[in-house]
Amino acid sequence: MLTDQRKRHILAVLRRDGQVVAKDLSQSLGLSEDTIRRDLRELAASGQLLRVHGGALPASPAVADMTGRRLIATDAKAAIGRVAAGLIRPGQVIVLDGGTTSREVARNLAPDLRATVVTHSPTIAAELEGHAAVDVLLIGGRLFKHSMVTVGAIAIEAVQRIRADMFFLGVTGVHASEGLTTGDAEEAAMKRALIARSAETMVLASPEKLGAVSPYLVAPIGEISGLITHADAPDEVVGSFERLGLRVIRA
Repeated sequence: MLTDQRKRHILAVLRRDGQVVAKDLSQSLGLSEDTIRRDLRELAASGQLLRVHGGALPASPAVADMTGRRLIATDAKAAIGRVAAGLIRPGQVIVLDGGTTSREVARNLAPDLRATVVTHSPTIAAELEGHAAVDVLLIGGRLFKHSMVTVGAIAIEAVQRIRADMFFLGVTGVHASEGLTTGDAEEAAMKRALIARSAETMVLASPEKLGAVSPYLVAPIGEISGLITHADAPDEVVGSFERLGLRVIRA
């Protein structure tokens, strides 16, 4: 089997099973594990999968920059944003994460909503300009331009002074066993700090993020209150979260 054929086969197995086990694949193809591991390294280098001990998992397509992410699952993100906005009650203190799905939450807030929105994203803060009754608290820090959010020690210190009713969390990967993941270590630390200061955390995840994994762990599935995804999310993937006791809302 030629290299390109092997790689196509590996990706097909990954789509079918949600994972690749190097030992099993080498046995089924009659090849050495070294050959399979080399293919996995090359596929990981091109962003087509994420290597883990013993094999690989699907890589999230949501690790692109903001410009690229604005083009992914636009209808699903809009629907998720509408549902998430509907969960907010007057008088609450809400944390909105950065990202394109959180932007849809901000856009769908009721025009007369009286609430406080805390965010570490200047982009999200700007979306709330027209909401006269919403107090906006913008957390400062080092601007991580890839996601247009603040991170670092200054930002995390500011988070410790906040106690929120609900955090709408954006991540690039949601996996039943690997948990919630993202593509940057400092951004992951910021998200963990916000989870710790919120009574509830609802994850916003369009279908392409489900079953996918990024390099840095934010939190295990058990640390969040629920997941808001789109109606098109595969039943088998949604079921893997529901079997863990997670509340899943399909927009």
